[in-house]
Amino acid sequence: MSLASTRSIGRHGAQISLRALRRYFSVIIPANLIWEFAHMPLYTIWNEGSWGEIVFAALHCTGGDILIAMSALMLALMLAGQGWPFARQTRQQVTVLTVAFGLAYTLFSEWLNIVIRAAWAYSDLMPIIPILDAGLSPVLQWIFIPIAAFWWASRPFNADEL
Repeated sequence: MSLASTRSIGRHGAQISLRALRRYFSVIIPANLIWEFAHMPLYTIWNEGSWGEIVFAALHCTGGDILIAMSALMLALMLAGQGWPFARQTRQQVTVLTVAFGLAYTLFSEWLNIVIRAAWAYSDLMPIIPILDAGLSPVLQWIFIPIAAFWWASRPFNADEL
């Protein structure tokens, strides 16, 4: 850790960086929108729905993804976020907690909407994780996208961005 980094942590000890939050969501929002459209063929709506229904579903799910991302991050920041993203250990803890919370909710939501409500269904193209009985695509979505967002959020700041 450089001396400049140490001063930055000391100066921002208990603060959470709004710049890092903006960077996080600048990845979360478009990446989830792209992912939702890209994995739509893995759901039955791709073959059974109209284009309008498909677009609505992707936009609706992206809105849900944003809410999940926001909630998971806020929970993680409340538990371990003092000085995020300036302290390395805090960055790691917040990342792990956010991914865990996002995955937990996603698994619950997939189960609720596929098994209980039957609000949507997987097509034969969706790889299923055997023990979880959940689709691989939404699970990977909640691993890769938040990690990419955290990587971008924690990139070094210019002095005028702190």
